[in-house]
Amino acid sequence: MDVQTTAVERLLIGGRWVESAGGSREVRNPYDGSLVGLVPLATPVEVEAALAAAHDASPVMAALPAHERAALLNRTADLIARDREQLARTIAAESGKALKFALGEADRAVQTFRFAAEEAKRLHGETVPMDAAVGAERRLGFWFRVPRGPVVAISPFNFPLNLVAHKVAPALAAGNSIILKPPTPTPLTAVHLAHLLVEAGVPAGGFNLVTGDGSVVGDALVADPRVAVVSFTGSPPVGKGILARAGLKRVILELGSNSAVIVAADASLDKAFPGLVTGSFANSGQICISTQRIYVHESRWEEFVPRFVAATEALVVGDPLDPSTDVGPLIDEREAIRAEEWIAEAVAAGARVLTGAEREGSVLRPTVLTDVTPEMKVMCRELFAPAVSLVPFAELADAIRQVNASQYGLQAGIYTESLDTAMRAVRELEVGGVIVNDSSNFRADQMPYGGIKESGLGREGLRFAVEEMTEIKLAVFNL
Repeated sequence: MDVQTTAVERLLIGGRWVESAGGSREVRNPYDGSLVGLVPLATPVEVEAALAAAHDASPVMAALPAHERAALLNRTADLIARDREQLARTIAAESGKALKFALGEADRAVQTFRFAAEEAKRLHGETVPMDAAVGAERRLGFWFRVPRGPVVAISPFNFPLNLVAHKVAPALAAGNSIILKPPTPTPLTAVHLAHLLVEAGVPAGGFNLVTGDGSVVGDALVADPRVAVVSFTGSPPVGKGILARAGLKRVILELGSNSAVIVAADASLDKAFPGLVTGSFANSGQICISTQRIYVHESRWEEFVPRFVAATEALVVGDPLDPSTDVGPLIDEREAIRAEEWIAEAVAAGARVLTGAEREGSVLRPTVLTDVTPEMKVMCRELFAPAVSLVPFAELADAIRQVNASQYGLQAGIYTESLDTAMRAVRELEVGGVIVNDSSNFRADQMPYGGIKESGLGREGLRFAVEEMTEIKLAVFNL
């Protein structure tokens, strides 16, 4: 697929590429507004066809032996690796992600599919000691995992390949059929992946791709009783709406965060700075676990602040397709204006800008704030922009309290050379993952990933997503 194509892409339903009667939508580069491509707007007729195809393919996918599922996933990984450069340029063009990070996303997607291939061959159960119960002495029991059935995956714009992979790959590894609704701003990467899955030999109806408006496509998919699992990544309000409409389905929600990092008194700043700068500003801060709050021990404050500001100002801001760019645009100008307004509100309430805060179109320069208070939007809500707030603290207990005083609980980080301090943070931070001596935005694709509070339900990460997308079946023999 050419990044500059103007041909309308098609929907993938039941193994066939089909046109939509609903017209098309332009996909434009958020940096310069150039046309990247056109995708169809599915109608209710096509949504119904995708649901029927996934339902019909469900027993076919469930019957695929583990080695065939693994082979399919490994072939897909090979094809992603083959098309790495093209996929990365599409990611950069449609999302504004800097090319260096888009290439990294393509590489991660290869790993994600390979991890899923391994998990396809690890699906197993275990025996149950039936004779531990009085009256069950002559029984033999065991349980095993079976596919739940059709999966609906609704993915976000900020990782248009790898967060799609984190839904599609475990669904296929588990033996489920799947319908993917990619994000409205960044659907072209998912279209490319769909072509690769067809090339890899996914059974007809095993993977279906439907693009279009959430109110037409997403709502109908989520509510349909033929769907067994809904996997969604996005905002808490939308996630709550999905949960309310889904009914008796397994729902996996990866929602928001305002992730924090603690820099303890004994932290190595040489170790901390590379991770913190990347963790705060990669993908223009549009990462669920992007570092938004940094709590710095007062003994390190005078050293930390100027070094962090200097490292921030050294970042290259510009065209995401330029290999030297570190920070590109936000997904659209509306989001850049919103972030600019939140920063201005904070400044009006007493916050101080140490660097950045200038906006040109959809590009907001990396911003560092201090003198912030907990109730400011830049602190208590998910900013999803290249801005970070620095806060001094005197006692570790107070820093942990401030991190925990959030509606979210996805991931947090701490830099320290003390095992006791690290373990205290692991025990007391109210988040799904604690990252020691790295930024909050660290993620390896095989680890369990997810949060508590308004950060979501369930876990991603291949083994854990496969468990979410399968159910336990028990067999008991009366001997």
